[in-house]
Amino acid sequence: MKTLYRKFIVATLIILTISVTIGIILANFIYMTSTKEKIDKQNVEIAQQITFTLENMHADSSSLEPFLQSIGNLGYQIYVVNKSGKDAYFGEPFSKTALPEEAMDVLTEKEIYHGMSTFSHTFLMMGHFSNDVKNTVGVPFRMGEEEYGLFIRPNNKLLFSDIHMILAWFFVAVAIVSISGVILFAKHLIKPITTLTEATKEITRENFHYPLKIERNDEIGQLVESFHTMQKQLQHNDEARKSFINNVSHDFQSPLMNIQGYAELLLSQAVTEQEFREYLQVIDQESKRLSNLTKQLLLITSLDQSAYPMSISEVQLDEQIKQTIRRYQWRLQEKEIEVSYKLPFTRMKADAELMINVWDNLLTNAIKYNAQGGSIWIGLSRNESFLTIVFKDTGIGMSEEALNQIFDRFYRVDSSRKRDGTGLGLSIVKQIIDLHGGEIKVDSKIGEGTTFTITLPTMHKLLGE
Repeated sequence: MKTLYRKFIVATLIILTISVTIGIILANFIYMTSTKEKIDKQNVEIAQQITFTLENMHADSSSLEPFLQSIGNLGYQIYVVNKSGKDAYFGEPFSKTALPEEAMDVLTEKEIYHGMSTFSHTFLMMGHFSNDVKNTVGVPFRMGEEEYGLFIRPNNKLLFSDIHMILAWFFVAVAIVSISGVILFAKHLIKPITTLTEATKEITRENFHYPLKIERNDEIGQLVESFHTMQKQLQHNDEARKSFINNVSHDFQSPLMNIQGYAELLLSQAVTEQEFREYLQVIDQESKRLSNLTKQLLLITSLDQSAYPMSISEVQLDEQIKQTIRRYQWRLQEKEIEVSYKLPFTRMKADAELMINVWDNLLTNAIKYNAQGGSIWIGLSRNESFLTIVFKDTGIGMSEEALNQIFDRFYRVDSSRKRDGTGLGLSIVKQIIDLHGGEIKVDSKIGEGTTFTITLPTMHKLLGE
């Protein structure tokens, strides 16, 4: 497997290689199109100054060799030849001494030889440093009665002066330090990613408490913060999942055991007519409880889907709520609860079936936790932006702790009355309101009652009377 560390180093080296290659190509282009001719021209001028001095200041040919030797000692390589073929070298020797035929035009035609300008080399720019007599400039001159050709080029040692060597070592040092720095930086960069990888593996083993001590102020630091958030959320989800399974198992087991127990009593014992009816009534209640629990579980599972297929239509909310009150009239009468409401004609775009679940859950909760002879008030109002529905009862109320958990799944305010519900109702209500882009709030005081306030955005959904 190719690690990110290796990829980073390889990518850096490739970038450096490409950069150097492009630099060499560009340098060669500039040298071949411009610099090469300038260098040739400069050396021609130097050669002409030397021959001018020879012709005008050293009439005696015996002074030729000492003068050219002094020029060679100053950092030049010189080759001198006359028409008879007699030649001499001054300064550092050439590694290649064969002159091309066109160079002899210096003697025969008195033409200047531009060897530096025309010299070709496999490595282009590197040909400038070739220690070849072809890589020179040649000019004619005359000493007494003798015709000469002078071929000259700078000594490579002069080209590689102290300052050039300092610069060369500078670039080498920069290259070494840069590559070493990149390697160390890559290692520093990859280390927290490796740690994150180990932490991810621990997450897959359901270890949500794996310590991740990485403190950085860059993108990796942000990634670590996101990982911590994910870790906490996964831990919460895992706990919720286990709690969900435990609660579902318990809520299914309890009515099933009751049904089984009372069914066995009916089958195994001689029971009176009254006991027979009582046992059947318990079995009927428990089976209805199971049915209700199953429906709510199916609904909440559907609501959990990222794209719940809502069936939007025009809904008359006031009539929906009134129908819900009529359905539970018998329970209201049983507890002698008085219901009052203010429900003006209101229509809006919503999922009718889901909204019925909202009114059903809120009303049954208001009845269930209300006092004998209590009251319930339901209000419906609207403005240009919002639609507000209020359910207020005079029931047992809730503590601050209960208010913080009221919308959690399977949470029941009164743990002693678990048989009266599933603990899913208010969780379903909140999810339905969220799907409609609304908000639900709850205010409550122990012994005084509870008020649920739903706010739904009207916008384009609300229709006028």
